[in-house]
Amino acid sequence: MTKKIAFLFPGQGSQSVGMGKDLYDNFESAKSVFDKADKVLDKGITKLCFEGPEENLKQTINTQPCIVTMSIAAFEALKSQIDVSADYVAGHSLGEYCAMYAAGVMDLDTTLKAIQKRADLMSETRGGAMAAILNAPEGTLEEALNEASSVGYVDVANYNSPAQVVITGDENAVSKAGEILLSKGARRVVPLAVSGAFHSKFMENAGKEFETFAGSLNLNNASIPVVTNVDALPTNSAEDFRLKMPRQIYSSVHWTQTIQKMVSDGVEIFIEIGPGKVLAGLNKKIAPEATVFNIYDKESLENTVNSLKELMAAV
Repeated sequence: MTKKIAFLFPGQGSQSVGMGKDLYDNFESAKSVFDKADKVLDKGITKLCFEGPEENLKQTINTQPCIVTMSIAAFEALKSQIDVSADYVAGHSLGEYCAMYAAGVMDLDTTLKAIQKRADLMSETRGGAMAAILNAPEGTLEEALNEASSVGYVDVANYNSPAQVVITGDENAVSKAGEILLSKGARRVVPLAVSGAFHSKFMENAGKEFETFAGSLNLNNASIPVVTNVDALPTNSAEDFRLKMPRQIYSSVHWTQTIQKMVSDGVEIFIEIGPGKVLAGLNKKIAPEATVFNIYDKESLENTVNSLKELMAAV
C-alpha cells in the first residue's frame, strides 16, 4: 500500500462496560492479552472490562490499565488478520503507552506495569478541576486564561481539535475561565467528572515520582515513529521516551498538532484501535479529508480488514 497509515490509540473517557468481550471470544491473540494483564497486574482486568461495574471501571486506577489492555488486544487481533504496518503511531494521553507498545518501545509486561504505576500516581493526586470548551472563537482562549489566572492557576490540558480544548487547574480559575469563554462566544463549557486536574502542574509530583520509576524500565528504540503528546514530534529514541513519559503526566496533550503533523507528513489513513470512536470524531474536525477506520469489536475489525484489503488490491 502506497498510502501512509497511522495507528491511533484512545485515552480516558473512551471506556465502556463490555469492551473487548467479543474480541476475547473470537481471537486467541486478543484473549492472550487479557489473560496476561490479569496475571501481570494481579488484578481482574478482564472482569472489569467485561462486567464493570461502571463505577469501578471509571476510576482512574482501573480505567487506565483496562483501556490499555483492551486497545492492545484489539491491535493484536488486527495483526492476526492482516499484514499491515503503520508509518506513524500515536495515542491520546494514556493511549501513548499503546502506541509505544505498537512501536516496540516496551513489551507487554512493561507496558502494563508502567500504565498501572501511572494510574496509581495520578489517582493519588486530588484537587483541581477540568472543563471541555467547545467552539471558542479564535484568540479568546488565551485571553480567558490570562484573565482567569488572577483567581488561580489554569492551563490547557488537551488541544483535542480546533473545536474543542480541555482546560485544567484550580477549581475557581477553571470556572472563571469557562464563564469568560461563554461571554466571548464559546458554544458550551462542560465540567468534567475527574478525580484531579490531569495534565497540569497539580500532577508535577506524580510526574517526578514516575521519572524515578521510568529510570528502571527496559525501553527500546521505536521501530515506527511515535508522535508524542508533549510536543507533537516523531520520537524514536528510548532515552527520549524515558524523558517524555514523566513530562506527559503534567504537560498539555497536543493532539490537534499531532494529527496535523502526521497529515503534513503524508498520512492519509488513520486507524483508531481501542474502545469507542472518540478519536475518529476529533479527526473529522482536525483532518476531514483523511480516511478513518475504527477497531473496537469483531465487526469493526472485519470491516476495517476488508477495507484495507480493497485498498491494497487497488494499488
